[in-house]
Amino acid sequence: MKFLTAGLLCLMLSLSGCSDETDLFSGLSEQDSNDVIASLADQHIDAHKRVEKTGVVISVNTADINRAVRVLDAAGLPRRSRTSLGEIFKKEGVISTPLEERARYIYALSQELEATLSQIDGVIVARVHVVLPERIAPGEPVQPASAAVFIKHTSALDPDSVRGRIQQMVASSIPGMSGEPLDSKKFAIVFVPAAEFQDTERLVNFGPFLVDSERLDFWKMMVWVAPVGGLLLVLLILLGVRSDWRAAVLQMLRLRRADSSRLPVQA
Repeated sequence: MKFLTAGLLCLMLSLSGCSDETDLFSGLSEQDSNDVIASLADQHIDAHKRVEKTGVVISVNTADINRAVRVLDAAGLPRRSRTSLGEIFKKEGVISTPLEERARYIYALSQELEATLSQIDGVIVARVHVVLPERIAPGEPVQPASAAVFIKHTSALDPDSVRGRIQQMVASSIPGMSGEPLDSKKFAIVFVPAAEFQDTERLVNFGPFLVDSERLDFWKMMVWVAPVGGLLLVLLILLGVRSDWRAAVLQMLRLRRADSSRLPVQA
């Protein structure tokens, strides 16, 4: 019985080790959590989500933390939360100065443009910096509006095919820039290709499972070790049976032999 208890204890410890998980992100929206899980699934990383008061929590196996972070970093997930125009100019009964209102308006305009650019397929990160027309001092000429756009994208995006449309959309959204030509120096757009995720673990098929190629020999060995180990465990359990049980079985066999010896022999 001691061997049996020890075997069950080892089994429980191994199962608890396999289910060791770590929270990767918290407070995500439903859409962002689904995007994260789908991106991890493409790299054969199992992720789970649970809903809490602050939002959705994503957890992965502790052994997959390193790969999961690198996969999501290359994909630009989860996306940076942005403040909407309505949230920035929410009425709270506080009187703002003209300078504060202007700063809030510029920030809100940048946020709205970034959110729109992020909807383009292949865009990972979009940042927009806006400068509105402004008169520095009375009598001075008005400083013209300008804009700078930063786009971090995947290989699926062709910058040449979207450059003109992005520039036209941003210029049309900023006061004082709608009439600027596409080659104007008041508008700058920079495309930066994102580094593709390079998986250091090469997965290969091992029956119905995907395993790391460097550990393929180990799993092949385990195919033979596991049955032998199971057989040894059974033998240990049998050897650990209490002696009085063995004595009871032997006594039963002796009684059966004695009864059979007393049976009359038919002629």
